[in-house]
Amino acid sequence: MRFVFSSSATVYGEPEILPISEKSARLSATNPYGRTKLFVEEILRDAHVANPELWNILILRYFNPIGAHSSGRIGEDPAEKPNNLMPFVAQVCVGRREKLSIFGDDYDTPDGTGVRDYIHVVDLAKGHVAALEKLYSDDEKEDANAGDCMAINLGTGNGVSVLQLVEGMAKAT
Repeated sequence: MRFVFSSSATVYGEPEILPISEKSARLSATNPYGRTKLFVEEILRDAHVANPELWNILILRYFNPIGAHSSGRIGEDPAEKPNNLMPFVAQVCVGRREKLSIFGDDYDTPDGTGVRDYIHVVDLAKGHVAALEKLYSDDEKEDANAGDCMAINLGTGNGVSVLQLVEGMAKAT
């Protein structure tokens, strides 16, 4: 059975080493969302261990998805109050919100604002396609006698601060 699970980098909690590697990072989610993702990952690993020849699993750990498709038909345009940074910034840029409040200016970063690894939703979709292609190509290998259960980070590996993101949007509009 082939299975792709959409997990989250929140399973890493507060990382000790950056950039975060699938192999070197400790899993220690610090919020309910991250813990639920981690629980499902553990269930999938247990299923694989119980029957490795049946299960071929890829766990995709998203960092911070942002953006929209270039057609403009799909993307972030919440009807209610946004719950992440990019829609807030976009709404200010198009005049739907008067201002943007930046919380936190005392982080240990060059400009004092929080830093995140943002991945465009189209790149995230490409990651899913690549994961499915891998699962299907594994089935075709002559020497493949068992499935796998592997986690893969989906991010850029580059941090962008809140202020950098806001300034970039201001320049683009």
